[in-house]
Amino acid sequence: MELRLDGKVALVTGGGKGLGRACALAFARAGADVAICDVDETAAAAVKAEIEAANQRCFTGSCNVSSAAEVKEFFHGAVEALGSLDITLNNAGVSAPIVPLAETEEADFDRLMSVNLKGVWLCLREALRIMEPQGQGNIINMDSALGRRTFPGVGLYVSSKFAVAGLTRNTAIEYAEKGIRINAMCPGNVATPLLVSSTTEEMQGILADQHPMKRLGTEEEIANLALFLASDASSFMTGELVAADGGWTAL
Repeated sequence: MELRLDGKVALVTGGGKGLGRACALAFARAGADVAICDVDETAAAAVKAEIEAANQRCFTGSCNVSSAAEVKEFFHGAVEALGSLDITLNNAGVSAPIVPLAETEEADFDRLMSVNLKGVWLCLREALRIMEPQGQGNIINMDSALGRRTFPGVGLYVSSKFAVAGLTRNTAIEYAEKGIRINAMCPGNVATPLLVSSTTEEMQGILADQHPMKRLGTEEEIANLALFLASDASSFMTGELVAADGGWTAL
């Protein structure tokens, strides 16, 4: 089965690097025009060049997803530039130090919830405001395997991702009869450039061992899932938390 997005317009937040970049490129290669935002404008420009090399249009912008005004400006700029909005991937997110909860800081909590939860809510809300009058749309939230299970030291991150899971499922039910599908992806530990550059080989081995498959995932494997959820191949799916985690959440 070939997954195609011909004639579609997709928007990806945090699309300049890592999983966002991989998903944006997968959408473009499948025939979609793509809007990407990233706080790193240089990275976004590089992805734009790759998308245009695939003969698809690309709109880029800098957007702090925790700002309602910036989210609205970016989403409507994308619609004006590309003509519509069919697919939204709410990918932008941040992490925090792995420490016991008593050692966490208020600034870490505020930053995580501002981006990982408020940012998803604002982008989800803006996408719905555009898609509902169209009578159709497809929204994918980037959650995590840690939106379904836990381990010590990541209480704040887990809390933000459990909240995204609940927001995804509840909103999907609200809009199921309006032609808008809403699902979430729940990746395990993935060998993104950030993870590889910020961890030792020993730590990468520990992270890999959390998966029964005993390896890290790849960006391409997560992008393949995003493409499936963005395509009509998943047309009877909404409100799902779809794992791509090497069996981690099956334990």
